[in-house]
Order: sequence, then structure tokens, then C-alpha cells
Amino acid sequence: MQATSSPNDSQTYSAWSPLRHKIFRALWLATIASNIGTWMQDVGAAWLMTSLSASPLMVALVQSSTTLPIVLLALPAGALADIVDRRRYLLITQLWMLLAAAGLGFCTLTGQTTGWLLLAFTFMLGCGSAMNLPAWAAIVPELVPKAELQAAITLNGLGINIARAIGPALAGLLIAAFGPASVFLLNAVSFFGVLAVLVAWKRDYRTSSLPAERLFSAIRSGLRYARHSQMLQAALIRGAAFFLFASALWALLPIFVRQHLLAGPSVYGALWACVGLGAVSCAFLLPHLRRHLDSDNSIRLASLGYAAILAVLASLNNLYLLGVLMFIIGASWLIVISSLQVAVQASLPEWVRARGISVFMMAFMGSMAGGSILWGYLADIGGLPYALVLAAAGMLLSILATWRQRISGYENCDFTPSLHWPAPITEQVPQHDQGPVLITLEYPVALDKRQDFLRLSLPLQKMRRRNGAYFWELFQDTAQADHFIECFMVESWLEHLRQHERVSKADQAVQDKINRCLIGAAISKVSHYIAVKHS
Repeated sequence: MQATSSPNDSQTYSAWSPLRHKIFRALWLATIASNIGTWMQDVGAAWLMTSLSASPLMVALVQSSTTLPIVLLALPAGALADIVDRRRYLLITQLWMLLAAAGLGFCTLTGQTTGWLLLAFTFMLGCGSAMNLPAWAAIVPELVPKAELQAAITLNGLGINIARAIGPALAGLLIAAFGPASVFLLNAVSFFGVLAVLVAWKRDYRTSSLPAERLFSAIRSGLRYARHSQMLQAALIRGAAFFLFASALWALLPIFVRQHLLAGPSVYGALWACVGLGAVSCAFLLPHLRRHLDSDNSIRLASLGYAAILAVLASLNNLYLLGVLMFIIGASWLIVISSLQVAVQASLPEWVRARGISVFMMAFMGSMAGGSILWGYLADIGGLPYALVLAAAGMLLSILATWRQRISGYENCDFTPSLHWPAPITEQVPQHDQGPVLITLEYPVALDKRQDFLRLSLPLQKMRRRNGAYFWELFQDTAQADHFIECFMVESWLEHLRQHERVSKADQAVQDKINRCLIGAAISKVSHYIAVKHS
């Protein structure tokens, strides 16, 4: 369902505006219920492992077994979500997670769960989540108008943290009363609401006249886009640097509660509930914060607060003070994750959205998984205070290391397809699989505009490569200094036709600036060449 704007939409948007759209509202509510189940599952798995093994590394592996699948599966998941119907795809991933949660609940209820079996089931749930997340994030722009996208992303973050405020506390009570199996089985039930909404959603599936991309070709296209998108790269670097050190708290909190506080699952759940409450409270303040701080400075401020809390956490025993600090952790987390998600969505056109999101998910979860193992190992050999202080110091250094990576200022880039390229002139229509294809464009550059033209050639190169070119070069005529030829190559004729569909209004704006540097304000000649195959 492609959201459209009504006349009233052009007036003002509040933080709650996306909830006016029926499918977004239904999915948002169903997702909150499902995420409550997921948080209950996470608490139950982590706490059950502390009963099955006293090793901090084994407890940390519970976090890693949930996040590692995203590192392994994010790229194919994103590619699939870009080339198949996302609604049907999400139905399959939700059903997979329902069955995995039910299986873990049954094994735990019957006393068959061991430490390694627990890791196997959490890995299966992680695989379902890995396949689900890119498609789930990619459908948000389909459900709300572009002007409400930032509010929709913040609302999704709010929903996750409402679940975080409820799920862990409820899990702590249920585990204490009925054991971990109860939360695993309730998690399985929580998927039914999302499945019902997806079944009812009558999505307008936009089709192309061209054949769908093949999986491995789509993965290459996604990686090529990420490599040449400065906006996306900045978000990836900022995210990886933050999550690597932030993961220390997520990985070590179960051991901290059991061994340092000498407390039970109700305290563990309550501390996670404080994290959720902090994030929920922050969601209401984010619009006001963004009026005074851009995304870059917001992330720096949140990282600074997170690092300070990590540094002092292991020396504290006062539950009330710990609750306050976990509240601040939740607010800091929401500021960072929502700022990065908005930047990632703003950097991606529709044709590669799920793949770009999957690359971000891979950096996010890779940092979380690797960090969890690292901090679990360091806690094993040096103790909790040692690991937490090192994580705090690393986060402070990461603020300085990523200072030049900016994610602000790109919000107004328009990646809507411009469809302004004319159809290529051909004597005989090439076969789709013929290639590689060489495209040349001749530029008669005005003498006084030559430096401007050369400066614009860098964004031109990135544009060509993002949209599918694997080779690009600019040549200057030795006999005519004002004559330049741009050459780029793509894998096949079909891939070049896809370039015609991918070129965006932002790309058109770059081309318009280049045209203003030319004699006659126009490219003099465009040519297409297909490689000759010798028999």
C-alpha cells in the first residue's frame, strides 16, 4: 500500500501523524505486542543460560547467537526483499520465528534444553530476525508519506522501547513464577498479531517491465551502492563505532545482576524496563532536541553519556541509582539508533532500500555480536569492572575517531526515479544478457567552467557506480582541451536498462549542474557499445 497525501497532510505533522495511516497503525500495534514477546524471549534465554552455565562467555554467546545471523544473512535477506514481494516474504519470516520460539518453549517445558541447544534455538530465531529486518524497515516508506518518515521511524523506535519497558519486567515475573518456558511460549503466540495484519494488507506491488534481478547480482549491486554512497558510509561507520562498545552492557548485564548484585530475574527485568522507559521518555523529547542539535551532535552527546555510565556501572550497588542510569542508557540508545536509521533511509532509493538497510544491519549486529564476544572474554579473564571500563574508554575514543563522518544535511535528497534518460538508440535491440556494455558521453566544456566541470566529475562518478557501473573514467582530448569523454561500463544490456529506471532526481540535479558547464548547455553525443563475442 503506497501512502498518499491528503490535503490536510500539507499542513503540520506531529510525532503521532503516521498513526493516521491504517496499515502503519495496525502493524505498529501488532509489532509492539510481538516485540514484548521478543524482549521476554531475550530475558528468558539470557537468564536460563546463567542457570545452565556460570561462564560469562556462554552468557555473552546468547547475545551473539541472536546477532551473528544478521552478519551472515543480512545481504541475501536485503537482496531478496528488494526482488520479491515484501509482504509475502515477511509472512514467511514471521512464521519461521513463530515455529522456532514454539520449539524452544516445548524443549524447555519438557526439560530437554541444554546450553548448546539454547544457543541453537536462539540462533534459529536470529536467522528469522536477520531475514525479516531489512524487509520490515524497507516497507516503512510505503506506509507513510515522505514528510512523515522521520516521525514513523521514531515511532517504531518508541514501539520497540515500549516493549522493552514491559517485556523484561513481565519476563522477570513470569520466570520467577513459572520458569523460562512460559516466556518462550508467549513469544511464539506474539507473532500471530503481525501475521494477521500482513495477511490483511493489500500491498500495491510495483512491478518493472524488466526481469527481476538474480540474487547474487542483486547482492553485488547492493554492495556497490553502499561502497559509493557517502551518506550511507558515514552512517555505517558511526553506527559500528558506537555499537561495538555499547554491546558491553547488553552482553554483561545478566552476569552483573547475578554475580555483582546477587539478585534474581525480577531485578534483571526491572533494569531492562528502566532502559525501555528511558527510551520511551526520550521519544517525546526528540522533536525538541532536533530543533537545537543536528544528528551528528546528538549522537556525540548520547555516546558521551553512555560511556560515562559504563565507566561507573561496576562500582554501583544501589538499585535506585542503577535504575536512573539505565533510564539514561535507554534515552542515549534511542537518540543514536533513531538518528542513524533516519540517515540510512534518507540515503537509499527504493530499488536498493532493503539491501542498503541490510548493510547497516550487518554493521550494527556485527558490532554487537563481535563486541559481545569480546567483552564476555575480557570479563572472563579480567572481571566485570575491567571489561566495562575498557568499553567506556573505547566509546570515548570512537567519538573522536568518527568526528568527520557526518550524517546531517542529506535529509532533502530526492531519490525518486527521474526517468529523464531517453531510450538508447539501437539498430537492433540487444539481448538482455549481452555485455559488457560500454557507454560514452562527449562533453564540450566551456573554458571558464572547466574547473567546475572537473569538480562535479567526482559526484558524477559516484552516481554512475551507485547505479550499476563497475568501471568509470573521464578522458580529455589532447587535441581539443575543451573536449572530454566520460566512459562507464556495466555487466549487461539488462543492467544498463535498469540504470535508466534507477537514475533519480538527485542524480538529475548533478547532471543539470554539469550541463551548465558545457558549450550549448548540452552533451554533444551519447554512444552505446556491446562487447563482441568471438566464436
